[in-house]
Parts: sequence; structure tokens; C-alpha cells
Amino acid sequence: MFVGEAPGADEDEQGFPFVGRAGQLLTKIIESIGMRREDVFIGNINRCRPPGNRQPEPIETAACRPFLLREVAVVKPKVIVVLGATAAHNLLQIKTPISKLRGNFQEYLGVKVMPTFHPAYLLRDPHKKREVWEDMKKVRDYLNSLNR
Repeated sequence: MFVGEAPGADEDEQGFPFVGRAGQLLTKIIESIGMRREDVFIGNINRCRPPGNRQPEPIETAACRPFLLREVAVVKPKVIVVLGATAAHNLLQIKTPISKLRGNFQEYLGVKVMPTFHPAYLLRDPHKKREVWEDMKKVRDYLNSLNR
């Protein structure tokens, strides 16, 4: 399961998560660990795009939280990858900077959570792709250990 912040303009227009440039990069990230996009659930902390594409406010994320909880209960993911600070902070209910969180498994409702950088951030700073690759290798190795 991959969880981002909120839908962007492309997602609003098409009605699916991560369909723009960041979504294309997310697909490559998923494929880099030997999975297909069709094999994972992709969602967002917020259900709708905030005005002006700003970060979701606490009252908005609180209103959307029950939907995310239900998705986790239904999907029963083996791992949740949270994409970016907003997703990590809202899912894990912590304020630690993403640069300190990323690369270290956390736990949420008994599920391993890997915080990493958001694909949109990687489009702005491609040098961070190496760190995301390191995070994804940990996710891949953890998933492989479950299948042994």
C-alpha cells in the first residue's frame, strides 16, 4: 500500500491517484522492487484536492482519517509506504521531519510503515532518488522475508 498527501490537478481531473508526472515516477518506483502498479493499493491521506493545491489542514485530514483507516482494514497491507512528510505525519501522528523518518520502518496498527520522499519531490530534486531506492530495497527485502 502506498499513501500520498492529496490528489493533484491530474488526479482530480481523472479520478485516480498518482496519474500525473509524479504518478509515472511512482510506477517506476513500484516496478523497481519487482511489483506491478496493479498489485498495490495507492491512496491519499486526503480524499480531495485542497484549494490552491495547498497542504491539507489538520481539520481536513481528521475528516478523511476514517476513510484511510477503513482502506487499511480492507486492504490488509503487508507494508505501507508513506510518500512525503504530510502523509507520514498524518498517518503516524508524529512531527519528525521526513528526512529523519525515511529509511526506517515505523509501525501503524501492526503494519510496517516505510516513510520516504514523495515522487513530486524527486522530480524537483532528482539527487534524492538514491535515498528512495535504498528505502524501497528495504521494503522489497522485508516483503521477500515474509514469503520465505
